Amino acid sequence: MTAPSIPRATPRTRDTPRAAGEGHPGTIVAEHFSFWYGKKQALDAIDLAIPARNVTALIGPSGCGKSTFLRSINRMNELLPGTRHEGAITLDGEGIYSKTIDATALRQRIGMVFQRWNPFPKSIYENVAWGPRINGGRSRGELDALVESSLRRAALWDEVKDRLRQSALGLSGGQQQRLCIARALANEPEVLLLDEPASALDPIATQKIEELLYELKRELTVVIVTHNLQQAARVSDYTAFFYMGKLVEVDATDRIFTSPREERTDAYITGRFG
Repeated sequence: MTAPSIPRATPRTRDTPRAAGEGHPGTIVAEHFSFWYGKKQALDAIDLAIPARNVTALIGPSGCGKSTFLRSINRMNELLPGTRHEGAITLDGEGIYSKTIDATALRQRIGMVFQRWNPFPKSIYENVAWGPRINGGRSRGELDALVESSLRRAALWDEVKDRLRQSALGLSGGQQQRLCIARALANEPEVLLLDEPASALDPIATQKIEELLYELKRELTVVIVTHNLQQAARVSDYTAFFYMGKLVEVDATDRIFTSPREERTDAYITGRFG
């Protein structure tokens, strides 16, 4: 199946509302991007433009390729043996798989938060300061300010400001996940990738994460993989539906959930499969 035409940040199409992020850094474009784990093809010729300063949700049944695509955006997949890709993904027009691109520097620009929170067995302060500290060039006062601002951006500062030197492992699950978001934000990324960030959280903690994403999209590009269709409908501006390694359809979220163009999208949205 050939993927339908892809709404992009620019130029606008009749199917796509004006992208709030036009002219801002953090625009991601995949062009005929395919990916293999050994002999198994996980992605097949993906064409997808992700506009800056919006939330884009990737949905689809398990094994459809959405997490593979997410991890391809910051080259996490290439850490696995036997993988290869074809095609291109660009960040602000620059090919992320270019030989001139340093993968470590790229992952500072494109932060990632995983399904299961993974704070370091260190203090709350050291978790957030870790990335900027190893990159060097920050005074203690600058680190203090960056830790505070990152925790504030992650909506966690007021809850932990009096115990920054205590172990991060003493936080609740929802707090640990927001700490991981703060840790990613401390590197001042252009893009934040989230792979099922709320799937293991209770409803109250999930709501806090969703409210946080709404605030963060004012500053950076957010891409989220979620199996929760209600969550995708609540938090995202655009939604891309993946199926069997292919991109079936992408559009403004309200259109995807009310009048999708593809029958398979409608079947998945309405629960007839998946």
